[in-house]
Amino acid sequence: MNARAARIEAASPASGIPAGLGLMILAMLLAPLIDVFSKLATTTASPTLITAARFFFQAVCMLPIIVWNGSWRSFSWRLSFYHAVRAAVITVSMVCFVATLAVMEVADAVAIFFVEPIILTILSGFFLKETIGWRRYTACGVGFLGAMIVIRPSFQDIGLVALLPVVTAFCIAIFALMTRALAHREDPWSMQFQMSLWGMPICVVLLTIGQWQGVGFLQPSLPDLTTTTWMAGVGVFAALSGILAVYAYRAAPASVIAPLQYFEIVSATLFGWLVFDDFPDPVKWLGIGIIIGSGLFIIWRERRAASMKPVTGSADTTLAP
Repeated sequence: MNARAARIEAASPASGIPAGLGLMILAMLLAPLIDVFSKLATTTASPTLITAARFFFQAVCMLPIIVWNGSWRSFSWRLSFYHAVRAAVITVSMVCFVATLAVMEVADAVAIFFVEPIILTILSGFFLKETIGWRRYTACGVGFLGAMIVIRPSFQDIGLVALLPVVTAFCIAIFALMTRALAHREDPWSMQFQMSLWGMPICVVLLTIGQWQGVGFLQPSLPDLTTTTWMAGVGVFAALSGILAVYAYRAAPASVIAPLQYFEIVSATLFGWLVFDDFPDPVKWLGIGIIIGSGLFIIWRERRAASMKPVTGSADTTLAP
């Protein structure tokens, strides 16, 4: 889910806005393919094995970029603990989400995950002491109501597993807060690459525990060629959509292109229909609409609040890979 958490706030010339919009749309069009390949792989591989493979193939895809742009020079061993914690949080989020995909439609899982901006808004008020007005808190409540509308029928069919996308959203929100604190110290590519490097040994530990304790969603296995291809697709599209999102946020202001992240729900619905013949019913579309509406309102309020702050002369850059 690191492509969906990418956030960069930087001053950008107006001429870069069309390019930023195009890159973001492409990133959101490709991002659901991560989930599609993950769902295909769950037929023979555990969520933890798929997560480990994603870290591996994503690191392989990013390695040439890290070498080419010299990002490896900004690696900081002093911050290794924080990178390890970030990797652990993102690993939990990915395992939970992939476990959900094994039994839930892609569009439903993605829609529920999009309570993440709502959770991030609430956590920012508590931990970063950001001023959150009653309008945004109300929008958060409405967004959660929309998530419950989507979850309700799935909860009746598959039980508590339907709540795992909320756990994923909560983990990604924590991940984003940590990234905000670290982004000004290291290159974004370096941070994302180190996350993958730490994620792999964490997954190995989980797979070992799964082997010893016989926990199904932690179990290791020897995948066949088809499953390996699906898992490679997970890593490749995670890297590709993440790279596109990074350059989108660098080309245009976040306040302009952030609403386009909800285009992912549309593309997730399309791919879910084409690949798995799944399509949300009218009740789920109502919940999805409420989630999107509340999220867009929060983005609008944050944009308005940011425009009222005095200019300090420098821009902070934030990346949540």
